[in-house]
Amino acid sequence: MGAGGKDEGRISAARFADEGRAAVERAIAANKESVAAAARLFADCVAADGVIHGFGTGHSQATVLEVVGRAGGYIPTNRIGLADLVLRGDEDRATLADPLLERTPGLAKRLYELAAPRPQDLFVIVSNSGVNNSIVDMALLVKEAGHPLVALTSLTHTNSVPALHPSGRRLAEIADAVLDNCAPSGDALLPLPDGNALCGVSTITSAMLVQMVVAESVGLLVAEGHEAPVYVSANLPGGHERNTVLEERYAGRIHRGGF
Repeated sequence: MGAGGKDEGRISAARFADEGRAAVERAIAANKESVAAAARLFADCVAADGVIHGFGTGHSQATVLEVVGRAGGYIPTNRIGLADLVLRGDEDRATLADPLLERTPGLAKRLYELAAPRPQDLFVIVSNSGVNNSIVDMALLVKEAGHPLVALTSLTHTNSVPALHPSGRRLAEIADAVLDNCAPSGDALLPLPDGNALCGVSTITSAMLVQMVVAESVGLLVAEGHEAPVYVSANLPGGHERNTVLEERYAGRIHRGGF
């Protein structure tokens, strides 16, 4: 049953739906200023003929896909992923079988170089914990190069764990705008009898925040007289052809590979 029902404490679909809705509402309420700040950065980037680069590892890649290359989202977006080492670098595909690849020293630098960003480009880095080495490495590289940076993380999680990077810094401490997905530490939402938990919520709240930023930033572009280069579904009549024409403006700068 829903909130207030006799099965309120039972593990169930209804309970997760209730808790998930509450998490979304918390994220919306907590991020009004952050959404506005991130939207300004998105709009300025697109207006300056920039590209929005999305980077994340593990399940955070699901949120990167909300930023990059989806129907209803921006066309000038580039996905940075570990597979770039093979797809656009010179690494053997066996490299990707290493379960600890994302912890490799110098990985972020190589991925940044393969992305070949221009000065006006913007980066969006997604990490629930915000403390993994490759994530912080990339954030530091991005800021050292002078790019604006939007972080999407869980402030509850990142503030509850030690900083792992040698710099002692976390993703949220480096970014120009921080979107808090309001996920609990560890992401899982429903407690289990053994003290663990299940049902991650960060992807749901993060998707909401990304789409809010897209909506707000497109509103800024339109109000300021700029074109908003947005994808339509390739499964609509003429959609693929329209998208292809717009993609040509960013030839060589936008990629959809990686995992």
